Amino acid sequence: MLNPQTQKITAYIPIDLLHEAQAITGKGITETLKIALAGLARAKAYDDLRSMRGKVNISINLNELRRDENDSR
Repeated sequence: MLNPQTQKITAYIPIDLLHEAQAITGKGITETLKIALAGLARAKAYDDLRSMRGKVNISINLNELRRDENDSR
């Protein structure tokens, strides 16, 4: 039975691109497409984080963090 959180689609994908991606993943079509879509989502998240570089001020005392870590052992 299909998971209600999935959707069946029809997509026209260049066969050489699909075969190349499948050769890289070693997986079937569905799993290869899942991996590719997840990678695209991660790339967007990384881009969003990079765009925040220099805009967020974080004050961290590394010595205090190290002391806390040693105390918990």
